[in-house]
Amino acid sequence: TNLARFTRMLQGQRDMLAVSKLILSELAPLVSAQHGVFYISEGEVGPQTEMKLLASYAYKERKHLSNRFRLGEGLVGECALEREKIVLANVPDDYIQISSGLGEAKPQSIAVLPVLFEGQIKAVIELASFQQFSDAHLVFLDQLTETIGVVLNTIAATMRTEDLLKQSQTLTQELTETNKRLEEQAKTLTKSEDLLK
Repeated sequence: TNLARFTRMLQGQRDMLAVSKLILSELAPLVSAQHGVFYISEGEVGPQTEMKLLASYAYKERKHLSNRFRLGEGLVGECALEREKIVLANVPDDYIQISSGLGEAKPQSIAVLPVLFEGQIKAVIELASFQQFSDAHLVFLDQLTETIGVVLNTIAATMRTEDLLKQSQTLTQELTETNKRLEEQAKTLTKSEDLLK
């Protein structure tokens, strides 16, 4: 039911930032996560690919933590490189603190999830919870990340198509202007030839 709800909710979305925020705000409460971050893949997949922080849920940036990870760098980069989910239980005390107006405490569990489309890494979602993620949550997250991969690929394809359309329109406009200039030059040349006769 929740998978179908997410599928309906994400249909027709056209903005990566809006989608990533929507996913985190709906997903975190559903799987009892109190923290979430969404990293998007930048550039062509290869050794220089970076995962860039795009959106977060109840997350406070910290000075010593990066907002970008290369493939294989940190858990986010390793998840992207291996294309496999990483689940941590018994998180160290100094790892991260989930905070609210009433206090803060360390999470009990962290899940780092690859979002793939046709085997290519599109994003990584990291969630932190005061509870252990249940097997049902982890199965749901695996299924959901497949759906998210399709949505992200569709958005990227739409953005590329729109960019190509804009480029085409710009080229068409430039070509029209060039044709007008050529026509005027031809008229001027014809007048000059008429005067020479």
